[in-house]
Amino acid sequence: MFQIITFYKFIGLDGLPIKRDRLRTAMLEHSIKGTIILANEGFNSTVCGDEVNLRAFVMKAEEILDTSIEFNTSIHPEAPFRKIDVKIKPEIVTLKQEVDVSLGEGTHVAPEDWNALITDPGTFVLDTRNDYEVMNGSFKGAANPHTAKFSELPDYVSEHLDPAKQKIVAMYCTGGIRCEKLAPYLKSKGFENVYQLKGGILKYVEVVDPSESLWNGECFVFDDRVTVNERLEKGSQPDFSVATSSGDEL
Repeated sequence: MFQIITFYKFIGLDGLPIKRDRLRTAMLEHSIKGTIILANEGFNSTVCGDEVNLRAFVMKAEEILDTSIEFNTSIHPEAPFRKIDVKIKPEIVTLKQEVDVSLGEGTHVAPEDWNALITDPGTFVLDTRNDYEVMNGSFKGAANPHTAKFSELPDYVSEHLDPAKQKIVAMYCTGGIRCEKLAPYLKSKGFENVYQLKGGILKYVEVVDPSESLWNGECFVFDDRVTVNERLEKGSQPDFSVATSSGDEL
């Protein structure tokens, strides 16, 4: 049985080529497969391996990146990744906008408190994922911006949202990383009451009892499983995507 973990963090990083080489070596040493993206703004990753090797790899990655790592986890009988890939990019999730991520402080909502927020009639619920991801599942009543990639969302915000009308905005994505950028972006545009689902859909499905869950369908993931169900196991949904390598979220 393979364990799949996703993790990211916005943290200033330098010496990226050295960190890239050390992380690649650590993945080889611990039989870890998957992708890690590095940028000056932080790191973003989805990798897989057996539980013992993953535990050792995370400890080594924390040493290399000089920070603690929190991750979402799921399991699968087969490895959903076939290779090791450590990349250096301009952004760990591509919005193509200058964002002060510190503006997102205080916007995180725990999965246990999410239902109360999104069932409030005054809350505008925004799915920040791409259109093909939304087709696999969503929270009831959430707005689908019908984007092909994350960097299109600022245009959607400009054309369809107004701080005077959407006074409370609650957003979510797969694992949380896209909201870490979009929430502060909205704050910078005058939206005062902005909230994001901490840990994303994956954490919500993990911790919220199915009898209380407001999530409908399955969650698209960026690996060979395509989707995961409410038990975080490989789902049964078809792959609606025309290109799953957008790099929006790992």
